[in-house]
Amino acid sequence: QVQLVESEGGSVQAGGSLRLSCKVSGYTYQSASMGWFRQAPGKEREGVAAIHTGSLYTRAGSTDYAESVKGRFTISRDNANPTLYLQMNSLQPEDTAMYYCAVRPGTALTMDPRVYNYWGQGTQVTVSS
Repeated sequence: QVQLVESEGGSVQAGGSLRLSCKVSGYTYQSASMGWFRQAPGKEREGVAAIHTGSLYTRAGSTDYAESVKGRFTISRDNANPTLYLQMNSLQPEDTAMYYCAVRPGTALTMDPRVYNYWGQGTQVTVSS
């Protein structure tokens, strides 16, 4: 059984930084897309960043980012101690949301939350102006 456990989020002022982590266990798939998503009150869940473990069709470490976070957020993973990270810099009030990590077994990199299979419990990130 795949389990994803996220670290505590936090509250920061605009311009600050936070690092989220997501410990993955019970994962036995050869290749997968691993991503961070967020959902603000009254809004749909959206993809923030994704990284692929590698497959015949996708280079290991391939990444994708939402336009709104490019240049500010960085997704990475630790293969030896299966953990997914999201480094968030230059945070803005509009980044305030519940953040989720997720895993989708498969050969393609994607940020579409509708196709992800396994989800963490979510962690709150609040950015004040």
